[in-house]
Parts: sequence; C-alpha cells; structure tokens
Amino acid sequence: MKKIVFAAAILGASAFAALAQTTPAPSPDGNTPAVATPDTKNPTAPVEGANSFTEAQAKDRIAEAGYTDVKDLKLDDKGIWMAAGMKDGKAVSIALDYQGNIVAK
Repeated sequence: MKKIVFAAAILGASAFAALAQTTPAPSPDGNTPAVATPDTKNPTAPVEGANSFTEAQAKDRIAEAGYTDVKDLKLDDKGIWMAAGMKDGKAVSIALDYQGNIVAK
C-alpha cells in the first residue's frame, strides 16, 4: 500500500512540474511587460512607452535583426526609435519600441 501511495505522489509531483514549465501565450491585446520575449511578436507593435534604449543600442538591435544601411535614427515623442534602412534589398522604415519589438513599414 505504501508503494502505491508513494508512486502516486511521485506521479502527481512530476505532472505538476511539467505544467509549471509551459510558456503562456502572448497577450493578443498587446499589453506585454517590458521584458524580452524573443520568440513572440506583439500584435500591436510598435508599442508607445518610455524607451530606455540608447541610440547605439537601438542601432545594434536593428542591425542584429537583419537591417542594413540604417540611417536617420531618431527617438520620437511616443518613445519609439524610428529609422530608415534596407532589408532584403528593399528600402523600409523601421520602428523599435521599448519592448524591443522591431517593425518594418
């Protein structure tokens, strides 16, 4: 009897641990905290807010996302870094918000 109770306890604990490791789905309304979520896209990006990225950090992040020839980088009044650049041989307008979301327009 003790073995059955012990086995049930182990099984229950392992199921709880597996559930604790699931990743929550991104919020569809865009209300995402200012944390890195590299595997998800915020549907409302770029998100307005206080941006703590320096100009150099913004340029580096944009370059790491595959954009080249980044120029005219400016922080607008909504807290979004705006720039012009190239992606896949096409000229694009680029936006980087405080959450790190990069959007090409």
